[in-house]
Formats: sequence, structure tokens, C-alpha cells
Amino acid sequence: MLPNYYTIKQAGEHEIIIQKSRFIAHFSRAETEEKALAFIESIKKQHWQATHNCSAYLIGEQNLIQKANDDGEPSGTAGVPMLEVLKKRNLKDTAVVVTRYFGGIKLGAGGLIRAYGGAVSEGLNAVGIVERTLMRLVHTTIDYTWLGKIENEIRQSPYLLQGIDYLDNVVIRTYVKEAETVTFKQWMTEQTNGQAKLSEGELVYLEKDVG
Repeated sequence: MLPNYYTIKQAGEHEIIIQKSRFIAHFSRAETEEKALAFIESIKKQHWQATHNCSAYLIGEQNLIQKANDDGEPSGTAGVPMLEVLKKRNLKDTAVVVTRYFGGIKLGAGGLIRAYGGAVSEGLNAVGIVERTLMRLVHTTIDYTWLGKIENEIRQSPYLLQGIDYLDNVVIRTYVKEAETVTFKQWMTEQTNGQAKLSEGELVYLEKDVG
């Protein structure tokens, strides 16, 4: 699992008009090619009267699956420029379909490349981008006498306090970057003079807006 990566914040769409043609960019997360293809097909059904439904997607930790489709536009003028925008933004597990309703004015190859790339770029600004960071939930069990000090230390640290359980002893739940788990445990041991009981919980991706 990657320590961190970028993807779209949410599914959504954004429309621009160029020379009377409507370009509607539709976005969805897609962790598998099956999901990407199903998303593309759903947009094609929704916009079956459109002149074109061009698509592109990037899937996998190393972007091993990369596909682009011009859907009837001149070769290389739609799908590839769309894919290039996704790559330049360093996105992963992202699928996009740009629906075009022809407005009667031909754009030429250069105009099409700019239009499809621009539709994706503006669309990404509209739906937003997040950074997903791999985090380990660590449970710290301590005596109540340590609560004030440890809670304060965590809140002033780079670690993320997830919650506190008030049981026979106090259990503090903290999100820690997976790569920093050992360092956190050593730090917590030092803070409590070795009196904390530490255990590892789930491994999850947490998201932070970046654009």
C-alpha cells in the first residue's frame, strides 16, 4: 500500500462551453478497471444523444492500467489529452468522461486537444483533489493520572488524536503515519516512563483537501 497518493475528492461533473460546443467532464473514483468501465458505460447511457463521450482512466499504485478513448474524435485529440491532465496532477484510481454536444463550429485538432484537456483541468478544480495518507490507529492504555499530560502532548504533536475511551484505564486512540508507528511507540513509552500499554489497530487512509 502506498504511504500517500492523490485522487479526486468526490464524484462530480463540470461543464464548459467552447465555440458553442458543450463539454461536460464527469469524474469518478475507480479502484478497478471494472469500476471504470461501468462508470463510462453509465455516462454513455445517460448522454446517449451526445456527439461524443470520450474517456480516460488511471488505475493502480503504479498506474499500471492507463486507457484513453477518443470515441469518434480524430485520433489523439480527446482521450490522450484527458489522460495527460490526470497524470500531470499525479492522480490515481480516477476515471473521467468528457461528453461533447457539438455546437456547429469545428475546432481543429489543436482546438480539440485544448478543449478536452481544459474540460478535465477545470473539472478537477471544481470537484476537488485530496491527498490520501496511510495511517495506523494505535491504542495507548494508561492510568488516569497520565491523562492530562499525554492528551496535551499528543495535541501538540504531529500525531492525530482520534478519540479517548474512559474505561477502567484510559485508552487513547491516535492516528499515526504507518511509517512512523515504531517512532510513535518509542515516544509514547518515553512520555509515560514505560507505563503505557500500546497496541496497533486498523490501517486506513485518511484524506486531506489539497485542491
